Amino acid sequence: MNTNTKPTNRRHFQLSLLALPWTLSFLSTAHAHGDQHGKANAPVVKEQKPWGIAAEPSAATRTVDIRMTDDMKLSPNHLEVRQGETLRLRAINKGKVMHEIVLGTGADLQAHADMMKKHPGMEHDEPYMAHVPPGKTGDIVWTFNRAGDFEFACLIAGHFEAGMRGTIRVKAKA
Repeated sequence: MNTNTKPTNRRHFQLSLLALPWTLSFLSTAHAHGDQHGKANAPVVKEQKPWGIAAEPSAATRTVDIRMTDDMKLSPNHLEVRQGETLRLRAINKGKVMHEIVLGTGADLQAHADMMKKHPGMEHDEPYMAHVPPGKTGDIVWTFNRAGDFEFACLIAGHFEAGMRGTIRVKAKA
């Protein structure tokens, strides 16, 4: 009979309890991409980007629904915007898997998509992103204060590569 069984089991139990907080924190960050990251309660960070700047929800002059589906389509996949216009982009996930919408330049979105492939559980929260669980909606409120051609896409690993992207043309003020 092994007399060390109880201490070994007790030690294993104690070590398991010590590892529990780390395990729980790991699980919460592994699914962080699916959360809204407290966006509704946090103040909007307004940092000028080449494609515009975040805006308060009350500033939106119109809402554009963008449907996301598991066949890796965004609909509509092209938007026309007037320079200075503030839109509420409402991302509607009609699929059964997580999707997101991220605004940016083509180069920025490609770089971010490459990073997402390397770090699929990466946690981030920017006002030009909406992470949308299946059957839910997410909003981006954005002022397009720079004229030019920009893009929006789902950057979850594999979705961007499958063609889940669209274009935004911001027409200069006359």
